[in-house]
Amino acid sequence: MELLRLCTSGSVDDGKSTLIGRLLFDSKAIFEDTWDAIERTSHARGEEYVNLALLTDGLRAEREQGITIDVAYRYFATPKRKFIIADTPGHVQYTRNMVTGASTAHLSLVLIDARQGVLEQSRRHAFLASLLGIPHLVVCVNKMDLVDFRQERFQEIKAEFAEFCERLDFTDVQFIPISALNGDNVVTSSDALSWYQGKPLLEYLEEVEIAQDEDLDDQRFPVQYVIRPMREAFHDYRGYAGTVAGGVFHPGDAVMVLPGGQRTRIASIDTFDGPLEAASPPMAVTLRLEDDVDISRGNMIVSATANPPTASNEFDAWVCWMSERGQMSPGARYALKQTTHTVRAVVSAVDTLLDVNTLSEAPSPDALSLNEIGKVRLRTTEPLFFDPYKRNRATGSFILIDEATNDTVAAGMILGVAGT
Repeated sequence: MELLRLCTSGSVDDGKSTLIGRLLFDSKAIFEDTWDAIERTSHARGEEYVNLALLTDGLRAEREQGITIDVAYRYFATPKRKFIIADTPGHVQYTRNMVTGASTAHLSLVLIDARQGVLEQSRRHAFLASLLGIPHLVVCVNKMDLVDFRQERFQEIKAEFAEFCERLDFTDVQFIPISALNGDNVVTSSDALSWYQGKPLLEYLEEVEIAQDEDLDDQRFPVQYVIRPMREAFHDYRGYAGTVAGGVFHPGDAVMVLPGGQRTRIASIDTFDGPLEAASPPMAVTLRLEDDVDISRGNMIVSATANPPTASNEFDAWVCWMSERGQMSPGARYALKQTTHTVRAVVSAVDTLLDVNTLSEAPSPDALSLNEIGKVRLRTTEPLFFDPYKRNRATGSFILIDEATNDTVAAGMILGVAGT
């Protein structure tokens, strides 16, 4: 079955964790002992109903404060599709956690409290989803039961947020009125929302088309591991394991290995379940080549005939700074990890600071602080092979690592060669 990755986002108390709990409960994805545990906890806290948010708020601090702090991942499946949900925090101070949870998502689900309307954090998370290249946005106007399920209120919020989304880079934006607490329009349609003619949330999630969101034109295969079995029966076997980051690979394809430029052909595409006739993103496979070629982790196998990646050791990128211990300033040095390749990098310049509320850029900031996003120029010790992030999220993204502490301090999205 096809896998859909989605993240929930929005402002504090908009009902993100409750919505995930409702999806899990109504789709029969909760074990009885888990249900009994959250039922006991809800009663012990004096709540009049079973608090479904407890299914995702696992940290003690989250349960005490009634907020989401860390990213919680939950898994469930229906007969049509498998799902991985990232429940991300709404507080501004945990914006970095939202970026982490959304970085691999196919779809972003932004919740808006029908009573509060569109808030600053609603806009911020929608913009971040757009910046991260998530193509599909679902806006759930939640707590419709608290505004008497009024269609007029839903239309007001839809009109305001749709105007903001016109400035963002989504291919698909949907608005769905729901009540996560009661389950209205979450898994099944609600009589209280009979004026809404669209699909309930789960039905939309089961049917949204995501296959075309991957880059199927440009062959990209970052090598993660070289497989050389030591057993005598396999002494001639040499394979290169990794995850397909772009394009479709077939046995017989003419390929080139970067950075060396050696050319050969694919002999076979192997998996635990046997050989394949084709491999596409995001399949994890092992490529076996016709010729003995010097290949190691961090190399990239690409098409020998078309669409090579860009090679450069200086490029511009959007960077989200995630460290509480310091700032990103010109001259700072980090380890940069892109796909399976790690190099050293220096910050040549911090060009602009982005205001995620107005989408305006302030030129020449001194540095980037926690949760701030800016456009920077980086120079690496050796060339990277990349595509612009908008074209390929796998080869166009990277993280920066503080070599002294081994902390991940920033996440980046490559725009292109410096100055272009």
